[in-house]
Amino acid sequence: MLTDEDKKLFRENIKGAKRLKQDVFMPEQRLPARKKSARRELRERENSLFYFSDEYEPLLNEESAVRYLRAGEDSYLLKQLRRGDFSPELFLDLHGLTKAQAKLELAALLQACIDEHIHCASIMTGYGTHTLKRQIPRWLVQHPRVRALHQAPKEWGGDAAILILVAL
Repeated sequence: MLTDEDKKLFRENIKGAKRLKQDVFMPEQRLPARKKSARRELRERENSLFYFSDEYEPLLNEESAVRYLRAGEDSYLLKQLRRGDFSPELFLDLHGLTKAQAKLELAALLQACIDEHIHCASIMTGYGTHTLKRQIPRWLVQHPRVRALHQAPKEWGGDAAILILVAL
């Protein structure tokens, strides 16, 4: 407990001091997380489209089931895709799209697989005029991240779909 003498000494020492007014709280400011700029997204999309040339003709056997294995990959991957050992986590339905629209969607699917760390995806081409069914594998083999592709087993679409494995 303070004595009267201590209180008197304290008042003498603070004589002339100005009382502080504490009525404003300034919270710590954090910068918002950076979002991808529109320019960066456009550049990424253009880079993805770079791989999809319409003039490139890979050596694909179009008479049997569609299949492709990148050089250096284990041939067992094709067997696993054919049997349905891989379950696709993303599905892309291209029914009713033009070739230009399908190319954009395919690029977006591959980018989503890379961004989300997804190894297997399914691309549903449908039957129709077989334009997309023939063109999609030609585009896919050009992309450096596509490890393998195979016509989907019955439970994932059969003749009307393609399963792909993406390298992350």
